[in-house]
Amino acid sequence: MLVGLLTFLPAGSFSYWQAWLLIGILFVPMFAAGLVMMKKSPELLRKRLNVREEQPEQKAVIALSGLMFLAAFIAAGLNFRFNWIVLPSWVSFAAAAVFLAAYALYAEVLRENAYLSRTVEVQKDQKVIDTGLYGVVRHPMYMCTLLLFLAMPLVLGSPISFAVTLLYIPIIAKRIKNEEKILEEGLRGYSDYKKRVRYKVIPFIW
Repeated sequence: MLVGLLTFLPAGSFSYWQAWLLIGILFVPMFAAGLVMMKKSPELLRKRLNVREEQPEQKAVIALSGLMFLAAFIAAGLNFRFNWIVLPSWVSFAAAAVFLAAYALYAEVLRENAYLSRTVEVQKDQKVIDTGLYGVVRHPMYMCTLLLFLAMPLVLGSPISFAVTLLYIPIIAKRIKNEEKILEEGLRGYSDYKKRVRYKVIPFIW
């Protein structure tokens, strides 16, 4: 398991309880959601498992995201090993609650949008979704992932890793810029949708 390797190895110990907490809240809901999607929405599950990007800009985004996560997890493990900055336990539990809430929002986004793919593309017969969370922000999936990614380092008890994951904001901004360009060019009604829903990721802010 990559997450365990990237945290326990630099931590030098399996007593890193925050890492066990993250593994639990990360993979138990993921496994359950996978079973539900396999039964009810196998096509959507197939799209979510497809990570092969065709856009050069998106390949760069994926590479930068991978480097960010690598640095964040290693920093968290080293922070535990050397006790650089120790956060109180309640921070990890509060961040875990935020993480699970973001997971629930993510599930709602999947329910609302059957066209939701992990790659940037316009699919056959795709339509603009403007109900539910899509009526609040144009990219609720990224809103959820932003909450998830910023919560993870705090679950691990590492403010250093939290600082690293803040890099996700400019990374995802680059992805959104390219994605919206593709959607405007290929998805009928998306330009009008942008005028109706002003905010991209965070209501009243961004």
